[in-house]
Amino acid sequence: MFSILLVLAVSFLISLIATPVCRDVCLRHGWVDRPDANRKVHTRAAPRTGGVAIMISFAAALSLLIASPLSGGAIVKQGFPLVWRLLPASALVFAAGLVDDLLGLKPWQKLAAQIAGAGLACWGGIGIQAVGGHALPNWSTIPITVLWLVACTNAFNLIDGLDGLAAGLGLFATLTTCVGALLQHNFALAVLTVPLAGALLGFLRYNFSPATIFLGDCGSQAIGFLLGCYGVVWSQKATTLLGMTAPVMALSVPLLDVALSVLRRLLRARPVFGADRGHIHHRLLDRGLTPRRATLILYAGSGIGATLAVLQSVVHRQYTGLVILLFCAAAWAGIQRLGYVEFDEARRIVFGGLFRHLLSARLSMRQFEERLSRAGTVEESWDLIRTASTELGFTHSLLRLDGKAWECQSSDAAASECWELRIPLEGSGYARFLVPFHTPIQTMTLTSFAEAIRRDLKSRPRPPARTASIADGRGVLQRSASGND
Repeated sequence: MFSILLVLAVSFLISLIATPVCRDVCLRHGWVDRPDANRKVHTRAAPRTGGVAIMISFAAALSLLIASPLSGGAIVKQGFPLVWRLLPASALVFAAGLVDDLLGLKPWQKLAAQIAGAGLACWGGIGIQAVGGHALPNWSTIPITVLWLVACTNAFNLIDGLDGLAAGLGLFATLTTCVGALLQHNFALAVLTVPLAGALLGFLRYNFSPATIFLGDCGSQAIGFLLGCYGVVWSQKATTLLGMTAPVMALSVPLLDVALSVLRRLLRARPVFGADRGHIHHRLLDRGLTPRRATLILYAGSGIGATLAVLQSVVHRQYTGLVILLFCAAAWAGIQRLGYVEFDEARRIVFGGLFRHLLSARLSMRQFEERLSRAGTVEESWDLIRTASTELGFTHSLLRLDGKAWECQSSDAAASECWELRIPLEGSGYARFLVPFHTPIQTMTLTSFAEAIRRDLKSRPRPPARTASIADGRGVLQRSASGND
């Protein structure tokens, strides 16, 4: 325990000294993050390479412990081969983040570096061996571990949007991992987490609102990557069936934010790696909270997750499901409070009957397109068009083509307020439909209906006509070609 307290104090003091030095160097060279009045809510430029100070403090405190004659140093030395093999992976992720902070990288380049770092971690001995109490096949261990590490890395990178947020959440997760390791008597993991906790605590002195220095990608990505590795080691020593749930709970707020971001962008058909203003902290700001209060609320959420993570690690196996249920209920309540319209609409589509309505409409349009393609004459096409427009609820349908006109009108057409759908055809021909405002019809259905008519009548050969006619389904009434609609 003395080793843990000593390395915590050392990393804290080094971070207190190194952070302002790093800040001054960045200011001198212009390595700052400037506000944009949109996603970046800070009001003045601030250095964005605070991760350098954190990694210096972490490495220095850990090196001092290894060199000391203390029992903690002996414990670390016993697992030193694993630590040594993880250094290239952590260094690669940190270096990629630093290059992005100073020069800028494309999303795919950052992702490639993260995957490469995760691959090196797997080579170094980090691997998820079981999920839900079931052993994973050998071929799936590496892909699942890489996915977990990349998710953790990006989770802290994405949530680093408010002063002190990512660093504070990282501190919560690090302390939770340390407590979980001590409860498991996994002193090697506990000793490895303490230097990061001390470095984050010292850094928060300058990063909490109003911040004078930011983590930057080098800090947020390195923290997320290290915590992902710690979580895997924690799960390997778990006594419960669902060992990975404890690390997930400890990292719940960042992981929930990255999961929501991916789902939101997929539902909106936007690039997954694109930036937007829909993260959890942005939603809290949009609800009128100050940045400081939003950060404290997310701290509270992380504290709940940390408490449940530790509880899940110590309770009897028969109560594990109850802890997980409490965690899921808390996460669901939090998501509901954020008011994401994407998920409300998706739920309405899937469970509110809209999906069945859309599917039925799409099937009807497919049948309409197939029947229209088999029509031999324009008159046969009109019969199909008239039937389909009536089923769709149109009050008036008109087709004018090659000097002829076909028209169909419902009895309540005059009493309905409508908007017009007009489809241009060959020459001066067109099809026109009046659609009541209250008609429950989707834009996709209208698009398919209009495209089917345009495609069919454009490709069908027709002889030229000199007279115009209006057909109402009972017969053809002749009139001059210059007659009005």
